[in-house]
Amino acid sequence: MANHAGNEGSVYVGAVQIGELTGWSIDQSGETLEDTTLGDQWRTRKALGLKSWSGSCDGFFDEADLGQVELAVGTEVSLNFYFGGNTTGQNYFSGSAIITSMSTSGSMDAMQDVSFSFEGNGALTQSAVA
Repeated sequence: MANHAGNEGSVYVGAVQIGELTGWSIDQSGETLEDTTLGDQWRTRKALGLKSWSGSCDGFFDEADLGQVELAVGTEVSLNFYFGGNTTGQNYFSGSAIITSMSTSGSMDAMQDVSFSFEGNGALTQSAVA
């Protein structure tokens, strides 16, 4: 199993790479139902099977970057998250997501930052670049 340095990663909206990114994260979760009954000494749960994912990507704001332009709040986009670059054999996550927020900040002595948050709409899959 391979591991990767953070600077090897990239994020694409469809086939367009999002420029100026400094990081990204994905959170996956699965729901459970409690089935503890009287007399039990420990809580027990059953996997419900409903899963979800969400995340964010952060970087430097660039209003001319085609990838950042695609991440308008309220739009549904196809996202691809590459661990080791978009090259043959490398693993990546992909899925459809709705952009839920965009925040920007800037100060006199720093680059202007941007952060995009999103919620998955359907499955998040892991594949290898063909």
